[in-house]
Amino acid sequence: MTAWLLSALGLAILLVAGDALVRGAVNLALRVGIPALIVSLTVVAFGTSAPELLISVKAVLDNAPGIAFGNVVGSNIANILLVLGLPAIMATLHTSHHDTRRSYFQMLGATVLFIALAWWGTLTRVSGLILLAALAVILFTMIREAMAHRAAETDEPEGADPNMRGWKIAAFLAVGLAGLPCGASLLVSNATIIARDLGISEAVIGLTLVAVGTSLPELATTVMAALRRQADVALGNVIGSNFFNLLAIIGLATQFGPIPTGPEFDLDLAVMMASALVLIPFVLLRQDITRTWGIVLTLLYLAYLVAILV
Repeated sequence: MTAWLLSALGLAILLVAGDALVRGAVNLALRVGIPALIVSLTVVAFGTSAPELLISVKAVLDNAPGIAFGNVVGSNIANILLVLGLPAIMATLHTSHHDTRRSYFQMLGATVLFIALAWWGTLTRVSGLILLAALAVILFTMIREAMAHRAAETDEPEGADPNMRGWKIAAFLAVGLAGLPCGASLLVSNATIIARDLGISEAVIGLTLVAVGTSLPELATTVMAALRRQADVALGNVIGSNFFNLLAIIGLATQFGPIPTGPEFDLDLAVMMASALVLIPFVLLRQDITRTWGIVLTLLYLAYLVAILV
């Protein structure tokens, strides 16, 4: 029971510290003159993925790479089936009104590249550099296109506060930088203990407990977007988080040590690919994610959990 409580505490610290880091980094970047547009596409993206990154790096350093790999794959599955499914049950996501095809194809390409490297064998430092190069290309394209349409920019990035004082920015950064490694250490160490006590693999813990936990910020964001009828935010949040997880998190984690892959992940990689393809009706055919679709997506996720836990 202590390991479960400490895992929950570690997750809570990660979520609070991740939010603090985003707020501090965004306002520091704006304070030194970096355009809000660039901050939105880079600082916020990296900051919101900081918990997953720290967990993966810590897992690799602690010789528990199954948690790192499972965290990313499980998070991507949960992001589509659960993070879109549950909010759609509450309120229809009117995705037919928005064009997310470009970012969707980027996510699809990242998924195919990641699976190809995983099936090739152990993810090494070279594999990670390939993933990071792909991320750099996507970010360069996004920033170039966004700058071309800069006149249309009206919103400040999440966490921006033009009146935030310097000491408050420093406090947010301190909480984020101190809390992230602490939370990651607590979560990874105790998740490993739970896996051993239950007689299940670290990979399964990464695919379930850690993956769902680190998907909570995306779930909260998507629920609020659904209630506010901001379907573009909901779908864009999931798509962006998924390709960032695959390219940045694993790309950086492999620089600290190899991440073995094997046949035990074949089902999970296949489900991740299938989950990405499930978005085709909503992205390419412009269908809304209705309550019925929400129930279907959620049930598919529950079926996946049963398949890997039983």
